[in-house]
Order: sequence, then C-alpha cells, then structure tokens
Amino acid sequence: MQLLHIGTYFTSEQAGATALAVGSELEDDAVRALYAYPTDLDRPWIRSNFVASIDGSVTANGASAGLGTPADGRLFAILRELCDAVLVGAGTARAENYGGASPSAEEMERRVAGGLAPIPTIVVVTASGSIDADSRLLTDAEVKPVIVTSASADGSKNAALRAAGATVIEVSGESVATSDILATLTDLGFQRILCEGGPGLLGQLVFDGAVDDLCLTISPKLVAGDAGRIAHSDDASDTPMQRAHVLGDEDGTLLTRWIRPS
Repeated sequence: MQLLHIGTYFTSEQAGATALAVGSELEDDAVRALYAYPTDLDRPWIRSNFVASIDGSVTANGASAGLGTPADGRLFAILRELCDAVLVGAGTARAENYGGASPSAEEMERRVAGGLAPIPTIVVVTASGSIDADSRLLTDAEVKPVIVTSASADGSKNAALRAAGATVIEVSGESVATSDILATLTDLGFQRILCEGGPGLLGQLVFDGAVDDLCLTISPKLVAGDAGRIAHSDDASDTPMQRAHVLGDEDGTLLTRWIRPS
C-alpha cells in the first residue's frame, strides 16, 4: 500500500503522517495515523467505510465482499481497530452475515492503550426489529450488540433479542431518525463511529448532514448489473467533501478518504 496523495490533516496524530513522501510504502502504524479520529471530540464523529467498483457498483454477486481486495481488507481491520462502535443497518448485517467484532490480542492491546474498550460494539439500526436472536450477531459475539429500533417493532422480537443478550433501545415513532441514532451513541459514550452501511443508512445520514468522514475503496473491477450506489435516499443532498488522502495498492485498488469541512 502506497501513499499517492495527502491533502491535509485533522489531528495531532496525522501531523506525523504528512511527512511521508508520495509513493512511500505504508506500514500499519502510518495507516493508523492517516485515519486517526480527531482528539477533541464532543459528539459522535460518523465515519463511513464503503467499497465500490470502478463503475460504481456497491456489490458483486449480491455482497460487498465480492469487491474486496487485500488492501481493502487490511484497511477494514484498521478502521475497526480505531473505533468505539460499528454502526450498521439490519439489511447489511443480514446480507453480510455479521457476527460480533473479533480483534486479535495485539489489536485489543492497542485499543486499550488508545483509551478504547478491547472490542468495539456493533450497533444495528432496524426500525422493524428484524434481527434474528439466533443470528451470528448474537451467537458469535463476545460483546453483544446494541439494537436501535422503533416503538412500532414487534415486542416479542425485542424480548427475544434481550433474552439473547442484546441491548435493545426503542425510540418513539415508526422509524429510527438520525437524531435518535446520534442520541443513542452519545448516551452510550461512543464518539468514534464507523458506519459500514448499507446504502439506505448512509443515504439517511448524508441527507441529514451527519457524515463527517467517508472512506471509499475503489475496487479495480467493472461489474455492470443492477446493483445500487453506496448511498440511497428519497431526496438528493449536496454535501461538499474535502479530499484528505489517496492510497494505492499494486493490484490497482484505490483507498480514498474524504472529510466534510467544518
């Protein structure tokens, strides 16, 4: 993985990364510095991580894993290492067969040294409560998930999720608004947030002006088909973003980071 471009930095940790020469090979510590969260947060910072094909497809054969590359997998692990919580929509959790986060012993040591819990919490957004209590989210998770759902969700499903160990938070109304998500994250003490999709959740966050940071991997593939984009909403939202850096791998993968100007 090489540094192809660096625009600016937003934290003291990233200051050292700006000394890297364009074209230099990046060790994991340098990648962590490039993706460090701001250190003076007083609210949840929403970072989203997506992969798309050259022609803009968000999936290949129905899952984003079909677009994965070694560089994307390496960054995926590093981004999870840096966050308090992984935010995901129920549809993506089902499609990608999510389990709990499972960092290595070394990753957990670095997290604790950085002031984080050893394992990030998975936070699932589902207005209908449509998560199975026997899914991997519950059965393959050392840290049980937080489920943010609405008052219209099936009470028996919520009870089953609670019995399986999940923390279920019901918000008022028939949907889960962005303000509900942010309030929940704040109440739980989570500030460094990594949103892993899907397009509906990202589209909602974009439309509501809640995305601070987008990490977009361009997979060196043409896919065609009818797969959608990384973000979808009923109405368009014009959100200017500032390029922070571009990384590249020898297989053609491009890893870009974009920041919403303050």
